[in-house]
Amino acid sequence: MELSCAMAGSAAAPPGPGPPAAAGAALRDGEDYESLPSGVALGTHMVAGAVAGIMEHTIMYPVDSVKTRMQSLQPDPKAQYRGVYEALKKMVLTEGFWRPLRGIDVTMLGAGPAHALYFACYEKMKKSLSDVFQPGGNSHLANGIAGSVATLLHDAVMNPAEVVKQRLQMFNSPYTSVLGCVRAVHRTEGFGAFYRSYTTQLTMNVPFQAIHFITYELMQEHLNPQRQYHPQSHIVAGAVAGAVAAAATTPLDVCKTLLNTQENTALSSLKIRGHLSGMANAFSTVYQLGGVPGFFKGVQARVIYQMPSTAIAWSVYEFFKYVLTKRALEKKPAS
Repeated sequence: MELSCAMAGSAAAPPGPGPPAAAGAALRDGEDYESLPSGVALGTHMVAGAVAGIMEHTIMYPVDSVKTRMQSLQPDPKAQYRGVYEALKKMVLTEGFWRPLRGIDVTMLGAGPAHALYFACYEKMKKSLSDVFQPGGNSHLANGIAGSVATLLHDAVMNPAEVVKQRLQMFNSPYTSVLGCVRAVHRTEGFGAFYRSYTTQLTMNVPFQAIHFITYELMQEHLNPQRQYHPQSHIVAGAVAGAVAAAATTPLDVCKTLLNTQENTALSSLKIRGHLSGMANAFSTVYQLGGVPGFFKGVQARVIYQMPSTAIAWSVYEFFKYVLTKRALEKKPAS
């Protein structure tokens, strides 16, 4: 996806061929949804990003619940699963129909603003850096750097939501509600508990997003070289990008889950007192309990979750960006 951002006061990206003729008739010559008009660029990216983020995190949320449990280093015998389908079935039958959705509300609260900031930052930085690295063209280096920097903002908003979400997802979780979990964690572990995994999250998400964006852009160059609004290419490219990035960063995700959940059984078995903190300690703990295979616990669920999630995110983002831009262009007086 060529996400060229024409912010107010910046030069617009070179005009592209625009969307397919039937859908793009309303877009004037020389303008298309990829090179956004200066008056709507920031708002367009933030609205489209927020909607895409909420859709991405909620539609596949039950699989995310399974992934959290499958990454448990020493799971309860009642929470040992051989596959994603078996896990979902067992959760519903033994814990209730709504159990796989527990924590979805706090995820939605975090995902909206986090993704709004994420996409807006990505667009602005990508355009600015592309002008430096490859004027008039698409720089993969710019894509990677922009995605990585945008992750800093995204994770600052999402990390507390992730902590609460994963604690609610765990088997036999002592927390009964989002607010109850927030209060209990703050009272017993302090505010820092909500950011205990922040550095690990960044260490995971920076390479994840760099791989994700670069893979997506490479796929778009082959599937959609004219950079039109083409839903099928956005879905396929998003799914492939999500799968590659998810598989490559699973070891870091396992460490993040351990830091977020502070899995009592695992820590007690190693006689770790207090709370585990720090990426190095998390890596050491995972290795002691599971060896090298331990770093890939839940990889199947993670890939299954990320493929449709990123496909949904990109297709929804592109759709809303196109619709909002088309509407803005229709309101502009013809020159």
